[in-house]
Amino acid sequence: MNKLQGKVALVTGGNSGIGLATAKQFVAEGAYVFITGRRQAELDAAVKAIGENIRGVQSDVSNLADLDRLFATIQQEKGHLDVVFANAGGGAIAPLGSITEEHFDKTFDTNVKGLLFTVQKALPLLPEGSSIVLNASTASIKGTPAFSVYSATKAAVRSFARNWTLDLKGRKIRVNAISPGVVPTPGYDLLGLNEQQMQEFVDSQAIGIPLGRVGTPDEIAKAVVFLASDDSSFVNGIELFVDGGMAQI
Repeated sequence: MNKLQGKVALVTGGNSGIGLATAKQFVAEGAYVFITGRRQAELDAAVKAIGENIRGVQSDVSNLADLDRLFATIQQEKGHLDVVFANAGGGAIAPLGSITEEHFDKTFDTNVKGLLFTVQKALPLLPEGSSIVLNASTASIKGTPAFSVYSATKAAVRSFARNWTLDLKGRKIRVNAISPGVVPTPGYDLLGLNEQQMQEFVDSQAIGIPLGRVGTPDEIAKAVVFLASDDSSFVNGIELFVDGGMAQI
């Protein structure tokens, strides 16, 4: 424990799923954590569930004015950030031939534009030696039917990690991507599947995972802690797959 003692961290999309699990783990490891989310009620519930060393700031990462307000709040209350987990994102199913401009814009605005400007606007608050973790996906390298737009955004996230590692090398800021496999969270509701279809999807995916099961948000959170902490002090520019082996075979 205490791998992040005294650190100040930001988790975007920290009101549910992987983001919430990571925020909980960061606090357990000694960090003070800012979390964001678009829905105030869920954000308040997340803050209450964690209980201490946590601050919720309602914001949409695709809205640059919201990001400005977020970082002004962090600047005023803590003055700096040591860790950024750019986690906010999502996607819906849309096969080629049925992709709309609205679907494309919404997915790229959150997963690519929002992530980019989250990191860029955080830079003035990051001291030398900070850690940036980007939430990518096994979809960055594996094809999935009707999921091409989402997959393209996650390939972009992986590319960001490579390039920003070079852009920030003079400041010794590490940038890594974490790529979860199948990890059911409330975000899966965005896929547009009913409960039975969702279970069928999860079961079908588990068959292709060497460990024979899907993952949990807590398992991803533990890996994010590794990338955020000094345990990974010589790890930079990587894509860490936390997928039960799914993308490795």
